[in-house]
Amino acid sequence: MELNALVTQVGEALKSHNIMAVTAESCTGGMIAEALTSVAGSSAWFDRAYVTYSYESKREMLGVKETTIQRSGSVSKDCVTEMALGALQQSHAEVSVACSGIAGPSGGSPDKPVGTVWLAWARQGHGDIVTKKMLFEGDRDAVRLQTTQVALEGLLEILQN
Repeated sequence: MELNALVTQVGEALKSHNIMAVTAESCTGGMIAEALTSVAGSSAWFDRAYVTYSYESKREMLGVKETTIQRSGSVSKDCVTEMALGALQQSHAEVSVACSGIAGPSGGSPDKPVGTVWLAWARQGHGDIVTKKMLFEGDRDAVRLQTTQVALEGLLEILQN
């Protein structure tokens, strides 16, 4: 689905539930928030964004535990889960999306190659956090754009369930 159409659907779903969204982004550097705010009227359903690129910012702004980063790294299910929860706790939003990954062209490893991205979605009062590990292909811009697309698709899905 085209990005603007997807954002419009996400916005309509948020409005229909009368809730706001928050993003906690690392590898996308605010691209998800930019997409969400590109639609007129988004102030009715978008609360804020956290761009937490460094380990310190993840800990300070979102409450990601030092032990989580030491044990699992910032590109991990545990880290994005804590990012998604922290974004909800630090905002007025009821639904969050978080991502952390290796956009490249460097920084990959055998167990986490370039293109590895973890995403998490959380909704207050709706049970478990949804997580997904992706391995995207392409250059840095392509990885970031694909991450944004999947993040928005996941938001729409969590709002429709």
